[in-house]
Amino acid sequence: MSRISVIGGTGYAGSAIVAEAAARGHQVTAFSRSLPAEPVAGVTYVQGDAADEAALAKAVSGADVVVGALAPRGALAGVLRDVYRTVARLADAGNAPLFVVGGYSSLRPAAGAPRFATDLSHAPAEIHNELLTMTAVVDEDLPATPETLDWVFVSPAGTFGSFAPGERRDTYRVGDDVALRPGGGEISGPDYAIGFVDLIERREHHRAHLNLAY
Repeated sequence: MSRISVIGGTGYAGSAIVAEAAARGHQVTAFSRSLPAEPVAGVTYVQGDAADEAALAKAVSGADVVVGALAPRGALAGVLRDVYRTVARLADAGNAPLFVVGGYSSLRPAAGAPRFATDLSHAPAEIHNELLTMTAVVDEDLPATPETLDWVFVSPAGTFGSFAPGERRDTYRVGDDVALRPGGGEISGPDYAIGFVDLIERREHHRAHLNLAY
C-alpha cells in the first residue's frame, strides 16, 4: 500500500485515479479547490488552492507518490506551469515520484516527428493555450527538473474527458510519446485510471512520456 497524494483529485481524470487507487487499498489524499459531491470512502479530501505553496506542501507531505491532475484553465490559467514546477520541487524534496495527467496534443504522430501541438488546426481555438501549456510541461519543464526527480507524464487518447466518459472495459494499451492511435482513438476515464495506477504500482518507467489508449 502506498500513500498517494492527488493534486486535482476531484476533476475528471483525478477523481477516476483517486477512486481506482483507493479501491486497491492505497492511502489516498485528494487535494482540490472544491470538495466532491460524492466522496470516495476512505479517501482524505483536502480543500485548497494549488497556487498556494504552503497548502501544496501540506498535501504532499509524507506521500510515497504524487499525482498531478490539473488543467490550465480557470484559476490556473496562466500559472499552471509555475504550479507544476512547485509540485515537482516538493515531490523531489520528499523523494516521491511524480505522475502527471497529460494531454493528447503533446504526443507525436511518429517517432521523431513534431508533437501534435505544433499544428493545432485540429482543435478549437479556445483551448489552444491549454494544449500548448500542457505540451510545455512535458517538453520543457519536467525534463529541466533535477535528475533525482522520477517523473512520468501520461497522455490519454484523443477522445478523453467528461464529454465522452465511455464505459469501463478493463483493458488498455501503453505506448511511449508516439500516439497509439495517431488519429485520436479513445479511452474511458475508468480505464485510463486503471492504466495510470498500474504504472504507479509497477514503476517500470522513469522520466518518461507515455500514452494510454484502447
